[in-house]
Amino acid sequence: MSRYWSRGLGPYLLRHPSSSSRLLRAGWRLRRRDWWRHAPFLPLPDPSYWDFRMATVSGSPSERLTPQAMVDAATWSLRQRVGR
Repeated sequence: MSRYWSRGLGPYLLRHPSSSSRLLRAGWRLRRRDWWRHAPFLPLPDPSYWDFRMATVSGSPSERLTPQAMVDAATWSLRQRVGR
């Protein structure tokens, strides 16, 4: 679970509560298909897909994003709607 979390994200969201809805909406769009059928029964993205998305955002799948960079990436992702 720690791969989907960034150090300092909790305090950042306490200071910027409006950012939490953007992160949740973007995270929901990344969830694995049929997530409820497989442990850990959480709507998390597939690890290989998450690594791909991290590489497209930061250039490296193992790099940790800052909380602001996570919000910026989520905001960008939500603006990329199909059919606009």
